Amino acid sequence: MSASKNLSFSHRARHAWAGVGHAFKTETSFRTHVVGALAAVALLLVLRPEPIWWALVLLTSGAVIAAELFNTALELVMDRLHPDVHPMIGRAKDCAAGAVLILSLVSLAIATALIVETCKS
Repeated sequence: MSASKNLSFSHRARHAWAGVGHAFKTETSFRTHVVGALAAVALLLVLRPEPIWWALVLLTSGAVIAAELFNTALELVMDRLHPDVHPMIGRAKDCAAGAVLILSLVSLAIATALIVETCKS
């Protein structure tokens, strides 16, 4: 049973924020994606696009950050359960990182489409 099972929402939220804080302190990729998300929000504030663009950019930015958190969680569990180098563990980590990469590329494509669309106006 999880230590946070059946706790109040505020306790569970504190655990969740602790995870975000851990990723921010220890993971360069996570920090990079947070900076990218903040840059995307700044771009939205400057360009002031239609609400659909806000939704697309915020959704994909949030998905990238969430994927990076899942990737970090998987790596932590895999390293704890099997600390030695193993090809299958390496492949699993590569797949998780690949998911983050794909979402990042989609997010960049949406940002590019936003810029192109805004420049046409």
